[in-house]
Amino acid sequence: MPDEFRLAQSESLSANFLQAPFPLPIELEGFDPKGPERFFNRELSWLAFNWRVLEEAMNPRVPLLERVRFLSISATNLDEFYTVRVAGLRELARAGNTTPSEDGRSPAEQLVMIHEDARRLMDYQQQIWAVLRPLLVEAGIVILTQHDLTQEDRAFVSAYFLEHVFPVLSPLAIDPAHPFPFIPNAGFCLALELQDKRGRKLDALVPIPSQIDRFMRVSSNPVRLLPMEELILAEMDSLFPGYTLLGSCTFSVLRDSDLEVEEEAEDLVREFEVALKRRRRGEVVRMKISAGAPPDLRDVVMEELDVPETDVIEVDGIMGISTLKELVLDERPDLLWPSFTPRVPERVQDHGGDMFAAIRQKDMLLHHPYETFDMVVRFLEQAARDPDVLAIRQTLYRTSRDSPIVAALCEAAEAGKSVTALVELKARFDEAANIRQSRRLERAGAHVVYGFVNYKTHAKISTVVRREGDRLATYTHWGTGNYHPITARIYTDLSLFTCDAALGRDATRVFNYVSGYAEPARLENIAISPLTLKPRLLELIRQEAEAARAGRPAEIWAKMNSIIDADVIDTLYAAGQAGVKISLVVRGICGLRPGIKGLSENIRIKSVVGRFLEHSRIVCFGNGSALPSDNARVFISSADWMGRNLVRRVETLVEISNPTVKAQIVGQIMAANLADEAQSWIIRPDGPACRSLPQGSAERRLFSCHRFFMENPSLSGRGSAGADDVPELTHTDD
Repeated sequence: MPDEFRLAQSESLSANFLQAPFPLPIELEGFDPKGPERFFNRELSWLAFNWRVLEEAMNPRVPLLERVRFLSISATNLDEFYTVRVAGLRELARAGNTTPSEDGRSPAEQLVMIHEDARRLMDYQQQIWAVLRPLLVEAGIVILTQHDLTQEDRAFVSAYFLEHVFPVLSPLAIDPAHPFPFIPNAGFCLALELQDKRGRKLDALVPIPSQIDRFMRVSSNPVRLLPMEELILAEMDSLFPGYTLLGSCTFSVLRDSDLEVEEEAEDLVREFEVALKRRRRGEVVRMKISAGAPPDLRDVVMEELDVPETDVIEVDGIMGISTLKELVLDERPDLLWPSFTPRVPERVQDHGGDMFAAIRQKDMLLHHPYETFDMVVRFLEQAARDPDVLAIRQTLYRTSRDSPIVAALCEAAEAGKSVTALVELKARFDEAANIRQSRRLERAGAHVVYGFVNYKTHAKISTVVRREGDRLATYTHWGTGNYHPITARIYTDLSLFTCDAALGRDATRVFNYVSGYAEPARLENIAISPLTLKPRLLELIRQEAEAARAGRPAEIWAKMNSIIDADVIDTLYAAGQAGVKISLVVRGICGLRPGIKGLSENIRIKSVVGRFLEHSRIVCFGNGSALPSDNARVFISSADWMGRNLVRRVETLVEISNPTVKAQIVGQIMAANLADEAQSWIIRPDGPACRSLPQGSAERRLFSCHRFFMENPSLSGRGSAGADDVPELTHTDD
């Protein structure tokens, strides 16, 4: 792409960005700017985010199978929400706890509102499926029932059932000799009313194992798929010969999945293994059952699972919406997002793939997934095989099952290098995987550290100590996302590679703090929670407010997944009232109410929901100048602005000093996110978010920050090799 075209595109983006004024503030009748109503409720805000995810399933600009994927994601999200957040609120309410949330609601009051909104959301999921299903049929993807099967189909289906399904099923009678079985979290079952030839009735269950696919393929042209419960009903004679089916239903359960660990656990790994078993047996927090279930059978299931009517959701439609992800077929690229191959940074290519040489030249920022996460893997693989590398330290919060990162660390340890892996056992729903990874590392000879019992270690740091001549050089990687090569294909995150000595010392101090519990005496270029990150963040916001009071330009641009910490929100309110222009991109939970006269008229917030999951955490301060500017202070972070991140986790806030990297973050990444139109939602002060669709949007192609970075390889392709490579987006303001 010619430089002139790139520059013109950047200038056009800047111009559009500048023309977007702050919306006029609104007045809310009876609103107390100092009362609890100045905050959005955390749980309802999360549900609002999931509504935005679900709305993408109705977005005609999204390819059909990607719409199905969004529908599935919304169901998976909601299930996790119930097993953790709702389960926790239930426990508080049952214990009689009336402590209000920041917005003034008790746990019981929150539960009422959650259930109302969640039920509406689940009803809407079924409505969307009713829209998508005929569109899938038109596209040649058909979901069958057993009654749709032809004679030829039945022969094939029976053979498939006997070979692939029958061996793993365990049909269970329900009577005094056969007690009702334990149904695990996310368990999915078929319940049956049967009658034998003598007229004797029998209730039975067929748990459907999660290890088998939800849908079996009956044919490929067109693609015809049969849900597993329909397959089992079609093959009842194989499971219960001599019985007639009187009635049936399907049901699924969600259980309390929050973990409690003893504060003084002598063996942390063993304690977590026990806790995982407790999670499996947690109390049921929600049961879904298909509409039209035989009343007696419904009563038996509810009684045996000890589920009250208030926790039962009757589903008039398809059960197990989260499993619809199986319909996202790779063989139908015409119904998926256009293929995209992440770029290899040109600077790494210029150095023949040598990561250390590329980093020595200058700090290197990679913007995932537009630039490949393979560079992070290559960094560690090269370190494992380099005879001059003496030591590697690595945090692991989440990673893949067959992690190339863990493999590289094992290779380094087996080669005799000093390898320390800080494995976080409390990474929710990844605890079992992390236990497996830690044992693999220990077998290879690595030092495995589990960090604090009371704090999760959520920081994303990797250090490599290398002998270079007569000195030791420390290369560090600071990330905003996990060391997970699979999620890195769909999460937008930042990776900073540097051999800056101060950042190397800071990284070593963080590792020493977690492994040895000794608080660092000083940190040079970073702040960490739970010690200094929150105070530093509040100080920086207040400094921007002082600049505004002194009549200097004052702006804050920030991007994160969630913001609910009351102290941070109140400090932002105060800064906005002092005249600071604050523009936030908050993907998920948002407790801050923007655009209210007398409280937050200088604050605006948007949420970007699209092809990629916005995950990077960035904060930029004008520092006495209008953003973007060379004078700005720019930080990347592993932390969202939530109490858990700022007080109960080990997190990092890393200041960017390299001017090229600063320009890339402020002038490209933040500017493009703030300028996005195609996939943005505006957070309103008085209710749900609304789509950001500017006037005339139906007649033109809306600006998409995701498409912008995919289609402009020059924006980040050299990994911040030099200032000339960055098209500067100057004087932009959303």
